[in-house]
Amino acid sequence: MSAAHSPQPSDSLQVAAIQMVSAASLQANLDAAARLVREAARGGAQVAVLPEFFCLLGRKDTDKVDLKEPAGQGPIQSFLADLARECGLWLIGGTVPLASPEPRRIWNACLVFDPRGEQAARYDKVHLFGLRRGTERFDESATIVPARTPVVADLTIGESQPWRVGLSVCYDLRFPEYYRALGTVDFTVVPSAFTHVTGQAHWEVLLRARAIENQCYIVAPAQGGLHENGRRTWGHTLVVDPWGDVLGCRPEGEGVVQVRIERARIAEVRAQLPALAHRVM
Repeated sequence: MSAAHSPQPSDSLQVAAIQMVSAASLQANLDAAARLVREAARGGAQVAVLPEFFCLLGRKDTDKVDLKEPAGQGPIQSFLADLARECGLWLIGGTVPLASPEPRRIWNACLVFDPRGEQAARYDKVHLFGLRRGTERFDESATIVPARTPVVADLTIGESQPWRVGLSVCYDLRFPEYYRALGTVDFTVVPSAFTHVTGQAHWEVLLRARAIENQCYIVAPAQGGLHENGRRTWGHTLVVDPWGDVLGCRPEGEGVVQVRIERARIAEVRAQLPALAHRVM
């Protein structure tokens, strides 16, 4: 592509979706996250997104509760702020266990930090995963308090118009009404830790559906591999464009999926098939 036809910096954004195989050790996970975010920054990323519970996949479900921090302070939040500032990018910190009014349950919070290291947005996970299939049993409501409010953040990059990003987490993906409630956005993030069984069956088709329905990019960093606690997550970190085309994928193992997203592509899809304008409900 010639320079004359290249997207202008204000019209495109370099986004990195980071896949991890988080361990049962907080420090090991912070070290891995830092290494991967720095790799993304060296590659020119302006936004980096970590997966759900990047900081810990413990040996027991209650381990994350033991790691909880008060909102606004604590080693995990300080780590994210410092890393965003060091790398000079917007950092969406997957999820962090924050203290709730209930001592045995947490908020599963997706935190957004700007390039100065200041928290710019917080979204607490709304939909809590539950599964009873064969020998698999999951009940997030035992350790997590459900929230009720969708959150959209505006990311300002230089002098350009802010990029509107919808915040969601993992199991939210199964509820299309949540994404409608976000309104019109440029892209939505879905930091996740899908199980291998449910991911294999539903992950890609749901991500592509949310992108197509809402005519926006979807950035979905995931946990992907066999963890110390014996759990296997699906991985397949994806970036999907507003037409539903997969722009990048990492099937398994830690790494970075880095993609340039473009306002022109969003406008093109919405002009060709103006489904958002045709909505009557």
